[in-house]
Amino acid sequence: MSYRIAVVDDSAADTSYITSLVNDWAKSRAEAASVTGYASAEAFLFACMDEMTFDILLLDIEMGGMNGVELAKHLRMQGEKLQIVFITGYPDFIAEGYEVSALHYLMKPVNGEKLFATLDRAAANIQSSERRLPITHDRETCFVPLAEIYSCEAQRQYVVIRTADDGYRMKASLSDVEKQLDDYFLRCQRSFVVNLRHVVRIKSDCVVLRNGAEVPISRGMGEKIGREIIRLF
Repeated sequence: MSYRIAVVDDSAADTSYITSLVNDWAKSRAEAASVTGYASAEAFLFACMDEMTFDILLLDIEMGGMNGVELAKHLRMQGEKLQIVFITGYPDFIAEGYEVSALHYLMKPVNGEKLFATLDRAAANIQSSERRLPITHDRETCFVPLAEIYSCEAQRQYVVIRTADDGYRMKASLSDVEKQLDDYFLRCQRSFVVNLRHVVRIKSDCVVLRNGAEVPISRGMGEKIGREIIRLF
C-alpha cells in the first residue's frame, strides 16, 4: 500500500529529520510512502484547498500563525479523517488531542523507534478504515467503513448502527454484528457496542462521542474503556 504523509513544521531542520525517519520506516516495512513538508499550517491548507491528498499528518503544535491544534480542529470540522500525530516540545496540549482524535503525541527530539510504532498504528488504522460492514436495510445493502461507525445498539431482533449523522436498522443480532467489527469496538453494555475511535469523554454512566451522542455503559465499565483507549491510542 502507498501512504501519503505530510510533515507540517516551521523548523526546516525538524522537517528534514522527520522526513528521513519516515522514509526509513517505509523502507523497513517494505511500504511505499510519499512525504511532503510544509513550513506552516497555512501552507498546508493552501496545498489541500481543493482536495485532501494525505493519509497521515505529522503536525508540530507550536508554530507562528495558525498552530497545530487549530489546524487539527479545522480539519476535523471539515470532516477530514486523516491520521493526525502531534509532534511537540511541550506536553501541555494532550487534553486537546482527544477533541481532534489525535493518534498520538511525540515529544521532540523525535525518537525513531516511537515514530515507527506510531506509523505502524496509523497504517493499521488506514487499512482498518477500508474494511466495511455490510448493512441490509429497506431492502438494500450498503457498505459502511468501520471507522465511520460510532455505535451499535440491539433493539429486540434488530441492530441499529449509528454513524456521525445517520442510523441504519438491520435485522440481526448484536453478537453477529460484533464479529464483523475490529478491535476498536467494545461491548460497553449488554445492548451497546461503541467505537473507541470516537470517544471524547468518559462519564460514570455513559461515554460521549465526537458528535455529542451519549452511549450508556455498565457500572464500572468506564475504567476498562479508559484502559482500552490508552492501549489502542
